[in-house]
Amino acid sequence: MAKVSGLGHFGIFVRDMPKMVDFYSGVLGLTVTDRGPDDRIVFLSGHPETEHHEIALAKSPDQKTDAGQVSFHIDSLADLKDMHRKIAESGCEIDRVVNHGIAFGCYFRDPEDNRVEVYWSTGVDYPQPYADPIDLSESDETLMKLIEDLPARSGTGPHYYGKDVGKRLPREAAKV
Repeated sequence: MAKVSGLGHFGIFVRDMPKMVDFYSGVLGLTVTDRGPDDRIVFLSGHPETEHHEIALAKSPDQKTDAGQVSFHIDSLADLKDMHRKIAESGCEIDRVVNHGIAFGCYFRDPEDNRVEVYWSTGVDYPQPYADPIDLSESDETLMKLIEDLPARSGTGPHYYGKDVGKRLPREAAKV
């Protein structure tokens, strides 16, 4: 039976293309991989060497995408802290920063008020939904202690996907 094998890309409508391209490339660090005539559509990727585009920005002065949220993975806790700083410096409204157990997530509004999340996977399998506010200005040691001290839920505690917190392995490889 055919099934979806993963997320390919998503598109959002934008009113101010230069501002949105600058945000997604300059602040979030995505690479512009292609453009349509007059920047009617702009394609961006976090992995241009393997994926032509993961987001398409389409110019539309009167349409708005209400996707709930768009989420981007960050490779390390240090990168999440740096991205949080860049997002704040860009003037975007940060909604919340939380520990999900499975990830630390920073939720914010892009320049056209779309909800976006950048998150770092902790390598912990933890029941969802779960969200405790965190302060990314805390030391790495303090933040990692939050993962180690997750409360037991549903009779189970956190299960690590690998030896090292933050190095996520496929669920089938987990020693649970």
